[in-house]
Amino acid sequence: MAIGLSTYAFFWRWSAAGAGGLSLDGMLKATSELDVPVFQICDYPPIESMSGAQLQEVGTRAEDLGLSIELGTRGTSRAHLEHYLEIAGVLGASFVRTMVSAIDGERGRDREVELLCSVVPAYAQHGVTLGLETYEQVSINDLVAVVEGVNSPNLGICLDPGNCVARLEYPAQVIKRSAPYVVNMHIKDFKFVRQAGLVGFSLIGCPLGTGLLDYDFMINLVQPEDKGINQIVEQWVPPARSIEETCNVEDEWAKHSVAFLKNHSNPAARM
Repeated sequence: MAIGLSTYAFFWRWSAAGAGGLSLDGMLKATSELDVPVFQICDYPPIESMSGAQLQEVGTRAEDLGLSIELGTRGTSRAHLEHYLEIAGVLGASFVRTMVSAIDGERGRDREVELLCSVVPAYAQHGVTLGLETYEQVSINDLVAVVEGVNSPNLGICLDPGNCVARLEYPAQVIKRSAPYVVNMHIKDFKFVRQAGLVGFSLIGCPLGTGLLDYDFMINLVQPEDKGINQIVEQWVPPARSIEETCNVEDEWAKHSVAFLKNHSNPAARM
């Protein structure tokens, strides 16, 4: 098991709204400075149009910084996933996260199983694991049914229980159902806050360990250290009064999350 950061840990800093627009190289360097060994390039469109030489430069830079690369995308079409397998090959990535589109009943599940069965053997041949992320568009039961239908050790679940709250699926329910199939974890905390005027709620991010994510419960069920499952930090940082302040909070949260995970991976440090 290793700790890592995702591009979602740098969302405000690399997005168009971010002050200075942190580059991919900047995210790699910042990850290395936090002394974690994995960086997940997740939902980062520029990676798809990079040439082979450009991808090799990214891979070499990551290697020089002591980082392993993981990838993240969306969609299950064969052509798209084959493209990401090619990118993974150049970067030396052994994991790709993707997201299934909304599933409409049994026929929808069968269609996703058929699509994935057409591409997962190639992933297995190249030693790459594909993880389907838990999120609000697909029920956890449907997602598990797809994984069971494909029935390959190179296909599993990327667990992110916070995403499923919008579907009214309890995080504990999602964790229990997905635990036997988890191959990657997105770690972020979240909470509900009242809207102004006390009318309604917003689901927002918060520093790891201060919200509704029962981290210990999740780890005890998934057992990432025993199974070699990486824990990748993501963040839902609500916007502050300025983009500069938001970026500073995002940086502080990332450092806090890494320290939290390192402490929990070393039980002796908590005694």
